Amino acid sequence: MKDLNNKVVVITGAGSGIGRSLATTCAQRGARLALCDVDMSGLEQTRSKCANAAVLTASVDVSDRAAVEAFRDEVIAEYGQVDLVVNNAGVAHSQTIEDATYEDFEWIMGINFWGVVHGTKAFLPALKKNRGSALVNVSSVFGLISLPTQGTYNATKFAVRGFTEALRHETADSGLHVMCVHPGGIKTGIAHSARFYVGPDGSDDQEKAAGDFVNKLARTTPDQAARKILDDLAKGKGRCLIGIDAQIISAISRLMPVNYWRVMNRLMPG
Repeated sequence: MKDLNNKVVVITGAGSGIGRSLATTCAQRGARLALCDVDMSGLEQTRSKCANAAVLTASVDVSDRAAVEAFRDEVIAEYGQVDLVVNNAGVAHSQTIEDATYEDFEWIMGINFWGVVHGTKAFLPALKKNRGSALVNVSSVFGLISLPTQGTYNATKFAVRGFTEALRHETADSGLHVMCVHPGGIKTGIAHSARFYVGPDGSDDQEKAAGDFVNKLARTTPDQAARKILDDLAKGKGRCLIGIDAQIISAISRLMPVNYWRVMNRLMPG
C-alpha cells in the first residue's frame, strides 16, 4: 500500500508510542483514521496531533472481543470501508515462568495475542472487500528470540508471529497484504503500563524498573518506527524489522537458533 490518501486506517493502541506516530504520519498522508485505546486521555492527545484529518476515536479494550466488534461496526458505519488495520496495542511483563501467575499469563495473552486475533477477525471481511488493502500485526524482536524473565511476553509475541505468517499464506491470492512487524527497542511508554516482579531485595519500585527496562532496550523513536512500517508496507514486505538491533537479533537467531543466548547475554546493555 503506497498511497494512503483518503484510505481508512484503523490503529489499536493509538494513545501513545508507535500507535500515535502511525496515526499522525497517516494523517499527514491524507488518511482517514479510526483510533482506539484504553487510555482516552492519550488518545485525545493523539487526535489533537492529527489536525485536518477525519478521526474517529473509541475506548476499546482489545482483549474484549465484543468491544472490538462494536468498534468495527462503528468504523464501518462512519466510513463505509476499511483499507488498513494495524493491530498495535500491547503490554509488557517481566517475571520468571516459575513465578509468573496464571493471572499474569491471562492478562498479557488477552491483550497481546487475543487483541490481535480479535482485531484481525473483526476487520478481515471488510479488508478483503478491497483489493490492495493491508493488515499489519505488531510482534516484537521477542517474537524471534526468547530471553530470561520474558517468557510470558515471548509467548504472546511468538504467537502473533505464527498467527500472522499463517494468515499471510492463507490470503496470498486475495489481494490483502499481511505484514508482521518486529520492533527492536523503541522509546515508548509500554514499560510504564507493564508488570514487573518484586526484586530479591524486596523492592517493588515499578517506575524505576520501567525506566531501566526502557533505557536498556530503546534504540529507535516511535516516529522512526512508524515511517519504517509504512515504508515496508509500501514495498510489499511480509516482515518488518525495526532498528539495527532488530536486524542483528534476527541474524543471530538464524545463525544460532539454539544457542543465541550465549551471544545475546554479552550484547545486552549492562
